[in-house]
Amino acid sequence: MEKELEAKYLEALGEGDHEAFNMLFMSYHSLVKRFLFGFIKEEDEVLDLAQEVFIKVWTHRKSAASADSFKAYLFRIARNELYNYYKLNAIHENHLERYYQQSVWIDDLMEERILAEELGLLLDIAVENMPPQRKQIFKMSRKEGLSNEEISLKLNINKRTVENHITQALADLRKVLKIVLPFFI
Repeated sequence: MEKELEAKYLEALGEGDHEAFNMLFMSYHSLVKRFLFGFIKEEDEVLDLAQEVFIKVWTHRKSAASADSFKAYLFRIARNELYNYYKLNAIHENHLERYYQQSVWIDDLMEERILAEELGLLLDIAVENMPPQRKQIFKMSRKEGLSNEEISLKLNINKRTVENHITQALADLRKVLKIVLPFFI
C-alpha cells in the first residue's frame, strides 16, 4: 500500500472510521496470514490468530494510527499472538521466558538488538518445527559444532543423508526469513 494512502487510512482509523479499517484489513490480512502460516501449519489456527491481530488493531486503533510503521506494528501484534499461541500450547516456554525477561529492561535504544533476538527466536521456533531427524542433525551441526562425518557416525547414518538434512534445514530457514524480513524493513 502506498505510504500516503496508508497514512490517510491510519489517521481515519484513529478516529474510528470502519471503512479505513476495512481498507487496511484488505491490504494487510494476507501478509499477516503468510507470516503466521510460516510457523503454524493449521489453517484454522492461522485464520483465528490473524483475526485476533486485527481485533487488536481495532481495539487499539489510536496506537495503530500513531505507529511509525504500520507493518512493524502489525508484525509486533502478530508476533505476540504467535508467542501466546505457543505459550498456551506449552511448546516454547523457554523462548518466551527469555524474551519476556529481557524485554522488561530493554529500552528503545536497543531496538536493533531486540529485532535480532526476535529473529533468532523465530528461527528457533522454525527449527523446533522441523521433522525430528532433521532438527536433531541441524542442532548437532550448528549448536554442537559437529562435522557431518561425526554426526553420521553418532547417528549411524550415511554422511550424504546428514548433508541432505542440513541442506533442507537451511532451505526451511531461508523460507522463514523470506516471510519475516519484510516486517523488519
